[in-house]
Amino acid sequence: MGRDVESATYTREERQRYRDKVKLCLDVFERMLASRSFDFDEPMTGMEIELNLVDGDYRPNPDNAEVLAAIASPDYQTELARFNIEFNVEPHRLHGDSAVQLEADLRGSLNEAERRCSELGAHIIMIGILPTVMPETFEGEWMSANTRYQALNDAVLAARGEDIYIDIAGPSGERLRRYADSLAPESACTSMQLHLQVQPSEFAAHWNAAQVLAGPQLALGANSPYFMGKELWAETRIELFTQAADTRPVELKNQGVRPRVFFGERWITSIFDLFEENARYFPAMLPELDAEDPQEAFLAGRTPKLAEMRLHNGTIYRWNRPIYDIVNGRPHLRVENRVLPAGPTIADTMANAAFYYGTLRAMVSDDRPVWTRMSFSTATENFAIGARNGIDAALFWPGRGSVPASELVLRELLPMAHEGLESWGVSTAVRDRLLGIIEGRCLTGQNGADWQVATVRRLEARGLSRADALREMVAVYAVNMHSNEPVHTWELPR
Repeated sequence: MGRDVESATYTREERQRYRDKVKLCLDVFERMLASRSFDFDEPMTGMEIELNLVDGDYRPNPDNAEVLAAIASPDYQTELARFNIEFNVEPHRLHGDSAVQLEADLRGSLNEAERRCSELGAHIIMIGILPTVMPETFEGEWMSANTRYQALNDAVLAARGEDIYIDIAGPSGERLRRYADSLAPESACTSMQLHLQVQPSEFAAHWNAAQVLAGPQLALGANSPYFMGKELWAETRIELFTQAADTRPVELKNQGVRPRVFFGERWITSIFDLFEENARYFPAMLPELDAEDPQEAFLAGRTPKLAEMRLHNGTIYRWNRPIYDIVNGRPHLRVENRVLPAGPTIADTMANAAFYYGTLRAMVSDDRPVWTRMSFSTATENFAIGARNGIDAALFWPGRGSVPASELVLRELLPMAHEGLESWGVSTAVRDRLLGIIEGRCLTGQNGADWQVATVRRLEARGLSRADALREMVAVYAVNMHSNEPVHTWELPR
């Protein structure tokens, strides 16, 4: 959820000063892009994974403070709801067999965290939406103790001026309609974020490529078909997050006001385009002022924090978000890919990352990039279709027209992913293993969402209620998750 804040309420004067400060930051950022060398020795990648906590019956466990104290690692932090935690992975280079060690490190860390959780009667589930989240999950004190979370919650509700309305209809015919008086539904969405450090001159190409890839990513990686007992989209997390964090009442939607959860509306030519859109279109949610004068810092040869611009950016939920950050006093730029759900396994997580980084690299290196041959509206439609239909989606691709997602990946994108990873210096063995998992998903037609739905349907056919079938499914999911066998190999109940 980004940087902590000190206040949950702000004055009208603070809001006006904050707007002016964001614009000043933007002016300094533009000068930095034109004149300052950003940190870039070689590309660095990073990862964040949001996790769910459950009790012995696989229902949400709202004890993240106690669990984090038991895990006792700075790599694990709170998330919005008390049944969520976040696992932050140190930045790393993508070359040789480094992915092998990274996978081992991730599994080792999560296994140790699970061991410590289990001593408290809690367990970790890595999934896009925990299927056992129900309306009663959010009764009482559901939010983590953090001023930022309360401030965001209050700001969203104040901007709307009314309760949040969730209305999601799934391809199966099931539909969820529900009002919420807080950001609680948003907290059910647990994702994996992939970071890539890029040079300023190459940021636009990487962001455009990431936008093109978003639809295929969702089709391959969908893992969130259930929310509050309803079978909805293959990746319900996308539509749920969009609606749950929407600051617009119906009248502003009708006027075409842009949503806070924003795919975008055009290809860009510079990272500046995105930060400029932030300042132009989106009111402040957390107008907290920093003491630094960014212009003074820049003229003095220091690296400006650009604190207001960065905080504002953190309250606009682009699925591919621009990041300006500072490490050891040196500024750098990243693309943060927020498209994918968490899970199902570390092996699947690594495969999803390899597919993304490899295909992205190949797309950016293409003499005639695919986004120059595709309208932005088509990329937007692919994103929505991939989220709704998952691996059964039909996506548009230049030169092919509408094509099944699995065929698109097998024929077009997997060869690009191999090429891109090879240019990163990733070993043949690692490429074959991780991209082989992606190939397996396409050939079997089974990703996390498909396995969840097929399992619940079989359990219901045995006579289990929906609630009991969901708990039983999550119990089996947990066993399979810890096996680290890719989801396309998971068996269904007999």
